Amino acid sequence: MKYLIIGLGNIGSEYHETRHNIGFMVLDDLAQEKGVTFDLKRHAHIAEVKVKGRTLILVKPTTYMNLSGKAVQYWMQEEKIALENILVITDDLALPFGTLRMRMKGSSGGHNGLSHIEQTLASANYTRLRMGVGSDFAKGQQVDYVLAPFSAEEQKEMPDVLKRAKDAVTGFATIGVERAMNAVNTKK
Repeated sequence: MKYLIIGLGNIGSEYHETRHNIGFMVLDDLAQEKGVTFDLKRHAHIAEVKVKGRTLILVKPTTYMNLSGKAVQYWMQEEKIALENILVITDDLALPFGTLRMRMKGSSGGHNGLSHIEQTLASANYTRLRMGVGSDFAKGQQVDYVLAPFSAEEQKEMPDVLKRAKDAVTGFATIGVERAMNAVNTKK
């Protein structure tokens, strides 16, 4: 069985390890753990990992965050992967740093990457892993906040956060979305 795991983020060194790129960070960590590298292909950097007999196609869109749906749709069709086998990993300002929430469907919550995916796929019925990045910013400073690196304190916690996110990804593919949700949707 194949699964499409999409980590949302923006390409370019200026965005590397920013809050908005936490989806990329999870996939980078998973690929490194499995000893694979990403290749630049159409609309995305792609890597493939095997987990308990399942194939996970890791997708880091090169379309920039606000056009992520283009890459998701292309790779769904290219790999012939059904909507229920898609997991999108994204940052979430509404959740405290380190909190993870997996949902089988839902709104974009104002996230432009998710909005474009929903618009492109004409559906909000795909699983998403929302990763809390906190909301410690002044009014009107949201963009600067998500495009900034994590604080030194947050960086110390990042290995644990990434491990829990990788466990969520592999759980999605191996034990199913409902059991993975039960495991993930707890306080950090």
